[in-house]
Amino acid sequence: MAPLKRFCLIGHPVAGSLSPALMYAAYGGRYSYDLVDEELFERAWARGQEYDAFNVTAPYKRLAFGRSTFHDWHSSKTGASNLIFPGDDILSFNTDVEGVAGAVRESDLPMNPARQKSALIVGTGGAAAAAVAACERYLNRDCLVAGRDIAKARELSSYCTGLNPLALEPETVKDIDLVIYTLPGSAPVPEGLPLENAVVLEAEYKTPRLASKACRQYISGKLWLLHQAIAGFRIMTGEEPDILAMRAVLGL
Repeated sequence: MAPLKRFCLIGHPVAGSLSPALMYAAYGGRYSYDLVDEELFERAWARGQEYDAFNVTAPYKRLAFGRSTFHDWHSSKTGASNLIFPGDDILSFNTDVEGVAGAVRESDLPMNPARQKSALIVGTGGAAAAAVAACERYLNRDCLVAGRDIAKARELSSYCTGLNPLALEPETVKDIDLVIYTLPGSAPVPEGLPLENAVVLEAEYKTPRLASKACRQYISGKLWLLHQAIAGFRIMTGEEPDILAMRAVLGL
């Protein structure tokens, strides 16, 4: 009998992640899924090599990309990886892009082929890069990026098209109908976000900051988590997950 496939999530911190419960629900407990919490990337990466495949979360997505030898379109576009197959050739994927697209598609936001509206991406990390790629490839929206560090915003723009570092002036954001907020729950919320008439997707699902803000429609980060997990589990196992069971875990 072939050994059971073993998977894990590396990052820091990862306590409280719903990924193990999602994997259990997706395949009825047939596969193991561990949490590997290491403050140093080198230790996290080394431990990940012990598994058949592993997910990567903050703050290691860009470091994981740099260690990989093959990248799918999504990871190449974002410069970040959240799924790794270790081995002589290290395979790298980014299913956060599909996570963003899937979550937004469940909203009431029209997919306007004329690109008359734009998206505002708040943040400059790996999650923000995934949001930009999703808007470009799947959601047909140009992007503006708002970041606390303008240099990082410019770095992001060097490998993603259709975006500009942004000063949040009313005239600049008047055509925004989608806000994708990727800052951690511990970060202060920037002033002047154009939320009232926008669909708002917030990556953080443990300690969200925008859930109580007035907006057109709020999308929990749990939907982002769900759709990236669906895409990732398909790649990891080669099997279809039980999506209804996964939704039940998340209360969706």
